[in-house]
Amino acid sequence: MLHSRLLQYIDEVARLGSIRAAGARLHVAPSAINRQILLLEAELDQPLFERLPRGMRPTPAGEALLAHIRRTLQQYRETVADIRDLHALGSGEVVIATMTGLASSVVATAATIFRARHPQVRISIRTMTALDILRAVENSEVDLGLGFNIPASTQIEVCWQTNTRLGVVVSPQHPLAHMDTIPLAQCTPYPLIFADRSMVIHGIVAEAFAKADLDIEPAFHTNSIETMKRLATSGEAIAFLSEFDIAEELRDGRLAFCKVRDAFSDNIVSLVRRTKHGHGLAGFLLAEEIVGVLQPDRI
Repeated sequence: MLHSRLLQYIDEVARLGSIRAAGARLHVAPSAINRQILLLEAELDQPLFERLPRGMRPTPAGEALLAHIRRTLQQYRETVADIRDLHALGSGEVVIATMTGLASSVVATAATIFRARHPQVRISIRTMTALDILRAVENSEVDLGLGFNIPASTQIEVCWQTNTRLGVVVSPQHPLAHMDTIPLAQCTPYPLIFADRSMVIHGIVAEAFAKADLDIEPAFHTNSIETMKRLATSGEAIAFLSEFDIAEELRDGRLAFCKVRDAFSDNIVSLVRRTKHGHGLAGFLLAEEIVGVLQPDRI
């Protein structure tokens, strides 16, 4: 046992209301349990139980100690389960739902690192919309969800989240590529690449141009992040994406990213999983790898 058996003694006495019953449950002499409790009470200079004619009842000090004991025992059980999972991590599958741009950059990088460490674990990557990611996580169809602007739900918990505003994405040879921050109006002379109306970022970009009172006609519409990146790489066209969407291309110098001055509304990227659901260790470890890619100084 990592922890003193005294924790179990106190927990069982409180649950059963009797030293004799706790002794029978734990196969320990009642006198041994009573002696340990008396020693602890002397050390704390506080009674932990009221000795009643028909049993034992925790005092306020005993209730406070019980809360600590039960948290400690629960954490211990969870840690033991994780250690057992580590032994079994030689097999299994982790399923993650994400979006196309994140799948080909952040998730692909994290999955490669994870597989190098755990080569027997299969990883399934499914691409879908934010709403479909939410539903898949809620229904336990996937272990993890990673996406932009995933709707809030009481059935999911957020493992990691940050606001990554959209910006101008261009080829390194583009006239705007050397600028750190630009006004939205400076984009209008160039061919514009818009996400189509099925994607959340369409509304974010269209709203920004409307607020800036800029009347534009995009040269391209697509529902593919990969197509947006390819179009931006091959000419003077401008895409509007996040830095996470083009993480690999930024590292390789194939695309450049410029912030847009006071233009785009929030664009929240979240890593989520189901609330109050058995989380396998493999899913937890893949989540850590994803966070490590999204925010390298986090781990």
